[in-house]
Amino acid sequence: MQCSQIVGSSTVANLRDLGGVALSGSGRVRPGLAFRSGGLHRLDVRADPAFAALGIRTVVDLRTARERAVRPDRMPGGAHLLVADVLADPAGTGTVARLAAALADPRLAEQEFGDGRAATAMAADYRAFVTAESARQSYRHLLTALAHRDGGPVLFHCTAGKDRTGWGAALVLLLLGADESTVTAEYLAVGEAVRAEFTTLVAAFTAAGGDPEIADAVVGVRPAYLRAALQAVADGWGDVESYARAGLGLKDETIGHLRENLVA
Repeated sequence: MQCSQIVGSSTVANLRDLGGVALSGSGRVRPGLAFRSGGLHRLDVRADPAFAALGIRTVVDLRTARERAVRPDRMPGGAHLLVADVLADPAGTGTVARLAAALADPRLAEQEFGDGRAATAMAADYRAFVTAESARQSYRHLLTALAHRDGGPVLFHCTAGKDRTGWGAALVLLLLGADESTVTAEYLAVGEAVRAEFTTLVAAFTAAGGDPEIADAVVGVRPAYLRAALQAVADGWGDVESYARAGLGLKDETIGHLRENLVA
């Protein structure tokens, strides 16, 4: 089963090209047009020829205002930035901020997220990726950017490149005609890169007495999280096609252009 292709960037974590992922029939995602990654706060185009060669024209930032302020993107020259805050959280009080804070404080982590509550909170976030108004608006912006004719390569990212970005990639692939097993394989494929990025943070957390299960729930890439989002789509709209039209407000023309651009 073909997953996205790793791009050997030296300054951007978890950078992958969705090109090559298998679709229904004999189709595949066209390479060089849809990229996913972690944050761009360390991007150095001059020191990173692999990234520079991608020719990114649009960057879609799925993070909260707080995350953007703490680690602003370093934009590649000539690229357009599209802010699409999935979990609109200007006060920094949402689940994403709480989970991040908990990994810096084992006692807080246990109080708020012990006894399986971290995994429960993560699954709730994934349902919010589907149902929250800010999320639906954000993913509409992402899909519209990818559907833009002659828009050039698009890179979308959050902080780790696994949750908000993972659901974005799942939506793209489902609308292009990938089956659920392919989408799940693609979702899980980033696990090793994410764990590597957060090795130091997790080690410090557990060394200070933090529960490894809490850290794993936050940093891990779990099929149950993706299933929570897929179930939210099924519960609210029936299938991803109906969700794209009624939930995200995408026009048939936009979905058609998305497929024309990205299906080879």
